[in-house]
Parts: sequence; structure tokens; C-alpha cells
Amino acid sequence: MRKTTRRAAAMLPLVMAVGALLAGGAAAQEFGDVKAGRDLARTVCAECHGVGRTSMVSPHPDAPTFRRIAAVPGMTAIAIRVILNTPHRQMPDIILTSDEVRDVAAYILTLKERD
Repeated sequence: MRKTTRRAAAMLPLVMAVGALLAGGAAAQEFGDVKAGRDLARTVCAECHGVGRTSMVSPHPDAPTFRRIAAVPGMTAIAIRVILNTPHRQMPDIILTSDEVRDVAAYILTLKERD
């Protein structure tokens, strides 16, 4: 019993450090400049996607609105960043910096319906 207690006590700093890293990573994945993301969406993405909070349809019939993307169950900033960095047959080859991708993802997540 004593060995177990000592081992657990010795591992506590490691467990706390890993927890802090994971928590920081979760916070960092959600972080982005929402205003910059909205502005970029309006200038780059709005040609095909409905990007506004009240947009119910997109100019391109096959392009989902940003509200619809945000409403996908389990949608996260990381998932949006993967989507934006993955080529799509019907999506033009738009090249965004990693900061721009993060900003657009942050903006899209603001369009989630709140319960």
C-alpha cells in the first residue's frame, strides 16, 4: 500500500503537466481572431458559401453555409482547419495562411446555435 501511495505521489506532477498541456491545446485550438475570420470569409468565401449569421442559402448550391458547417455535431476548430486544408473537388484551390485558417475556423464556430 505504501509503494502505491509513493508511486502515485511521484506521478502527480507528470499527470498535472500533461493535463495542463492538454487543456492549453484545447484552448489554443479554439483561439483565433473572429473579426479577421469574418472579414476574410466575406471577401474570399462568400462567392460560394453563405457566410453570415442569417445566411440560409449559399450562392453555390453545393456549398454549405457556414452556419450549417458550424451546426455539424462535434464540429471543432481542429475539424474546420482540416477541412480548410484538404482539397475538395468542387472547392477552388484557395491558399490561406495558418493564421487565416485559424481565424476563419474561429468565426465559423461563432455561428453555432447556442442551447
